[in-house]
Amino acid sequence: MSRAPLAYVAGIYEHPDRAIDDRSLASVYLEIVAGVLADAGLSISDIDGFHTSLNPGGMPAMADLLGLSGIRHFDGTDLGGATYVSSLGTAARAIQAGDASVVLVVMAGLPRRGLFNRAVPGPHAVYELAHGSTLVGQYALAAQRHMHEFGTTRADLAEIKVASAYHASFNPNAMLPKRVTLDEVLEQPPIAEPLHRMDCCVVSDGGGAFILVNEEVARSLGKPLVGVVAQAETTRNWDNGRLDLTHTGAIQTGAQAFAQAGMSPADVDYASIYDSFTITVLLTLEDLGFCEKGQGGRFVRDGALLSPSGVLPLNTDGGGLSNNHPDMRGGMIRTIEAVRQLRGQAHPELQVPSCEVAIVHGSGFSLGARAMSSTSILVRES
Repeated sequence: MSRAPLAYVAGIYEHPDRAIDDRSLASVYLEIVAGVLADAGLSISDIDGFHTSLNPGGMPAMADLLGLSGIRHFDGTDLGGATYVSSLGTAARAIQAGDASVVLVVMAGLPRRGLFNRAVPGPHAVYELAHGSTLVGQYALAAQRHMHEFGTTRADLAEIKVASAYHASFNPNAMLPKRVTLDEVLEQPPIAEPLHRMDCCVVSDGGGAFILVNEEVARSLGKPLVGVVAQAETTRNWDNGRLDLTHTGAIQTGAQAFAQAGMSPADVDYASIYDSFTITVLLTLEDLGFCEKGQGGRFVRDGALLSPSGVLPLNTDGGGLSNNHPDMRGGMIRTIEAVRQLRGQAHPELQVPSCEVAIVHGSGFSLGARAMSSTSILVRES
């Protein structure tokens, strides 16, 4: 028996554009907030809690831009790609504590124009960069190690891209809507072996938002009831080279989230997993418990991730590999698509039948060095 929701998702909005050349970042934020308020059936005066990550001018500037007043709860935590999956739990717990009743969570970025939000490089960066370390190189280390220990192949990783491209082909807003074959993925040029071009996510403009509310507000809105029943987060560090590259923080956050929810991986109907690279998905699937460690390659074969027929439909909007990846913080869009599935509002060709339980996982920074992980579980109430 699963626990009662901590809070409910009342509204979602994903900006439809992937390359924005004619508007300011402030305008994009305003468009996103207008969209999520319209979806929820709320107004800006209803908001009494506000979450965002890094943004120009900080929290005061963003609150001023959006016309927020009377806010009782703020959070500006940045966990990279895990940020907005974490916000599901942070905002839900604030609502449970009575610190807020309606929490707006929003993000936006224009990285294709160089206008994105980024933390100041850490103290390690000057040493690692001097020796040629790159973000994709760090993920490639994790992929190489998994291949060495478990016999995983590039074709296994390519299965993840093939599934994402198939799903993106139904998304009119997807950045890469063309379906691809395994051979086409394998033929792409290398970026950092064994990761080739299609193993890497896109970079897009845009953003998104969701609104969490308490039960009283949720039931008054007449919307499909999508509740947050669990959320856990952790960090994993380099530890002077003693990091196991085949594991991620999901091995902790998955177990903790399932325990909180009173569920297991077998209860999940749909998965939204941050897909910065194909190896990110494979490692996360293992660590969340959908297969044994080392069996991720076998698990993803033969259309296992395709919706609606696969064993575990995943990232039905096309994910970061094919749809979009605004501001390099994919947890927001992963959350939005999970809510669509639970509401029954995904593309008709990809809607998971009777979708009642969805898991959302975000990975921040680099699995090959230091990373944040956050896992949330969402349910649909009848």
